[in-house]
Amino acid sequence: MTVSAALFDVDGTLVDSNFLHVDAWQRAFAELGEPVDAWRIHRSIGQDSAKLLTSLVGERDDDWTERAKDIHSRLYKEMAPRLRPIAGAAELLRALSDRGVRVVLATSAPDDELELLLEALDAGDALFATTSADDVDEAKPDPGILEVALDRADATPSEAIMVGDAIWDLKAAARAHIRSIGLLSGGTGADELADAGAFAVYEDPAALLAALDDVL
Repeated sequence: MTVSAALFDVDGTLVDSNFLHVDAWQRAFAELGEPVDAWRIHRSIGQDSAKLLTSLVGERDDDWTERAKDIHSRLYKEMAPRLRPIAGAAELLRALSDRGVRVVLATSAPDDELELLLEALDAGDALFATTSADDVDEAKPDPGILEVALDRADATPSEAIMVGDAIWDLKAAARAHIRSIGLLSGGTGADELADAGAFAVYEDPAALLAALDDVL
């Protein structure tokens, strides 16, 4: 099957940022008097922020929700110097681009966080397009982000693959009828990624790059 477009999540897939998010959310919840265990936060990373908050602290009013998001954003940005690409990330994107595959970043990150991730990744020359949570009303696991990414890549679901580290990425791909690949680099286990819909699971971008001929 010919692959003309590769859609990538960014947090935990290409940039080592998941545990910075966990730290920022945990401190934000503590500041608001709602301590949450880090492992619970980690399992929610990668999905729409409204769903993340509801799953961790239940229904809250708009003021509380916005305060939590603002504190998280502030703390995360303070840690931005610690962002770094995961092994093989930029090389994988360039290898795909060199083969004529249109590379699109399809992430749940808001635009301001995406800018930080792009700076850390430093692979803008390999990108065909990007999307972010600000392009749709609801982020992953809703498939809207991936549908926008497909449109920007001018590709059909059958011509694309989705690469992500979280079950939310893979569930969104399944809803968009896109084949998906899971990476262990975000901290989720292989069995969970496979159960969420991944047809293959690799350790990190470097491992996927080494197996690229088996995928394309």
